[in-house]
Amino acid sequence: MHGIAMHGGLKYAADFQHYDYTRPDAPKGGKVTYAFNGSFDSLNPLIVKGVAAQNLRSFVFESLMSRAYDEPFSLYGLIASHIETPEDRSWVAFTLNPKARFSDGRPVRVEDVIFSWKTLRDQGRPNHRFYYAKVDHVETPKPGVIRFVFKDAQDREMPLIMGLMPVLPEHRYKDGAFARADLKTPLGSGPYVVAEVKPGASITYQRNRAYWGKDLPVNRGRYNFDTVRIEYFRDANSMFEAFKKGLYDMRREGNPTRWALGYDFPAFRKGRVIKEEIAAGTPSGMTGFVFNLRRKIFADIKVRRALTMMFDFEWVNAHLFHGLYSRTQSYFERSELSSHNRPASAHERELLKPWAGYVLPAIMDGSFAFTKSDASGRNRKVMRKAMGLLRAAGYRIKDGRMRNEKTGKVLEFEFLALTGAQERLALNFRKSLERIGVNMKVRQIDSAQYQRRRQAYDFDMIQNRWFASLSPGNEQSFRWSAKAAKTQGTYNYAGVQNKAADAMVKAMLRARTREDFVDAVRALDRVLLSGAYVIPLFHKKKQWYASWTRITHPKTVSLYGNQPDTWWFVGDRK
Repeated sequence: MHGIAMHGGLKYAADFQHYDYTRPDAPKGGKVTYAFNGSFDSLNPLIVKGVAAQNLRSFVFESLMSRAYDEPFSLYGLIASHIETPEDRSWVAFTLNPKARFSDGRPVRVEDVIFSWKTLRDQGRPNHRFYYAKVDHVETPKPGVIRFVFKDAQDREMPLIMGLMPVLPEHRYKDGAFARADLKTPLGSGPYVVAEVKPGASITYQRNRAYWGKDLPVNRGRYNFDTVRIEYFRDANSMFEAFKKGLYDMRREGNPTRWALGYDFPAFRKGRVIKEEIAAGTPSGMTGFVFNLRRKIFADIKVRRALTMMFDFEWVNAHLFHGLYSRTQSYFERSELSSHNRPASAHERELLKPWAGYVLPAIMDGSFAFTKSDASGRNRKVMRKAMGLLRAAGYRIKDGRMRNEKTGKVLEFEFLALTGAQERLALNFRKSLERIGVNMKVRQIDSAQYQRRRQAYDFDMIQNRWFASLSPGNEQSFRWSAKAAKTQGTYNYAGVQNKAADAMVKAMLRARTREDFVDAVRALDRVLLSGAYVIPLFHKKKQWYASWTRITHPKTVSLYGNQPDTWWFVGDRK
């Protein structure tokens, strides 16, 4: 087969020429500069140690197959030209493209694929270790073909997970070289090579003119810039000022105040900078304040629900965000996967039957919504409800502080912030909590320290965003499973250990039809919402992008929204 879909058939036939959201004749050349808030100290994005520079994974380290971003989850030939898997998906076989080469000219071999699997399984990031440990053994039935046999045939996503595995050159990364978080120039098979590095400040990529895959259908109209430079900035304000001066070319805006008011500068007024709101057909994901359930203070769900009530979205949206956000009511908001306003189907109820009590009745019947305030900032009705929950959890107000009745300890915790925007939002939340006697300390730290503490779960509360696709899968185990909660470096920041959540993820992975899959995802959504692990915040209805007119993009937008690798250089037009 030339490709594989998670559910149903493929959009593109074997003789397709390019993805529909690309312009196949887009001109090559020119330079583009992006910006990123933070720093880096490593050129290895495949290990936990260090903070890797941006775009290494997509520019340098290719996967066996390419993902199409106008389908929920489908892969097409890249390093592997063909894929084969039985109906039960108990194994997957890849036939390597004999033209595939690393950027040093050496061919990509079956041995490199086996080396990559073993290395990532044993030394890679926790998610890679988690996924690739599901392979029982490897077979090489004939030259150029590699077969992965799985331990559990119930996980129907594994053939696609293996198709997305990055391929490393064994001759470069053997003998311990892989595990080093350093600034040595990386070697891969991708469309770009690293040309220049200024540690922590910038990285420059050069298009590999000898790139072996430049004429493949999956790559036509992509990777059009000769040079891609990424500049790093320590704070968001200086980064925006640099954009106004034309020091970089495109930015995805996340600040609604800036989007509403901040673009009235000369280049924008002259038409040299444009703003676009780009629609995406994918879930918005979950952005929220995360309770770390490893902390005893958050062990009682009544405490978590009370604090959740005190987040005044209506006031925040009106006074801080110009009314541009919507309240997030689901982990899969803005898609058919969301359980919000949808009563559970008969199949969902059957899936959840063994887990009676794990889902709130209002969430099961689709009538649940997070508390809505009057936007006054002092909603006494909400405060009374929250305080009632805290009383039920064993807390009482004494000397103006919410205290545990038995121990006398004040209900207090620390919010760890990464950015100034997070800090400002947390400070507003702190004011709300003060009204019911709860003390939340807010502390902002640098990105390196923040990453270390987050990976070690050394925090009380943080703000996090979990991205979502139209085909959630194994990554959900990495976010919500009991196993992930006990493993450092996962995305289970909340420390969720919920048997019903584990069961719903398994149901997702074994689903054979899209209908059964959607039911399983909605059931998972109901379990997570009922668990009150996160204070859901807000989301935008569209993606906000601003760019200088010297670069442009295709008219057709992918299902997943903007794809920067489809843009090209046109030069200054005004």
